[in-house]
Amino acid sequence: QVQLEESGGGLVQAGGSLRLSCTASGHTNALGWFRQAPGKEREFVAAINRSGGTKYHADSVQGRFTISRDNAKNTVYLQMNRLKPEDTAVYYCNADPDFRDYQWSPGDYWGQGTQVTVSS
Repeated sequence: QVQLEESGGGLVQAGGSLRLSCTASGHTNALGWFRQAPGKEREFVAAINRSGGTKYHADSVQGRFTISRDNAKNTVYLQMNRLKPEDTAVYYCNADPDFRDYQWSPGDYWGQGTQVTVSS
């Protein structure tokens, strides 16, 4: 059983930055972030393997967002820079996402989500 707790969302102006954190209890391998905007399906944002040496970012956030992790704290981060209004969504931490059939699929465990709102 894995529990995930996110923090760090909020309201920011376009061009600003936020850092999301997610602390996991229990053993995890890969960790990832997904997001869901109003009226849209949940989508993959970023993932990182257990060692932190391999990272993946969706094309829509590449170059602006960076995923990282601190295994000593059992925490994964999402540094979000140059935020855009279209980044507005609820961001969810996910344990053990999996890349198959050319796309990222979420694992079984989710955090409660944290709201990110970017104003224009």
